[in-house]
Amino acid sequence: MTSNKKTIVTDKAPGAIGPYSQAVSANGFIFASGQLGIDPATGEFPAGGVEEQAKQSLENVRALLESAGSGLDRVVKATMFLKDMNDFAAANAVYGTFFSEPFPARSTIEVARLPKDALVEVEVIALAE
Repeated sequence: MTSNKKTIVTDKAPGAIGPYSQAVSANGFIFASGQLGIDPATGEFPAGGVEEQAKQSLENVRALLESAGSGLDRVVKATMFLKDMNDFAAANAVYGTFFSEPFPARSTIEVARLPKDALVEVEVIALAE
């Protein structure tokens, strides 16, 4: 099988803050790196808490996927990382406004710390074009 690996880059989502790609397309899939709730226009987290950061994280995921010719409706697996599992209900409610049936598979994991002390981070795997 021949690999058709391609880096996905957009200014509509925050740039990588390390040696990684925003997303990579390979063999019919898009692998999006974890997206923090950082507004790409300001480089800052939106005012508020986990709901606002979850919304911005998912907007960043959407921007990455759309820049690759895909979309949220093509997500097959999502992973949500939370600083505090007590925020699950609030983050889940926001998540539910971005996806519809058939929902992607998903894991939600509480972590000790996220980059830039974020409250939430979301990564996805989606079908390409």
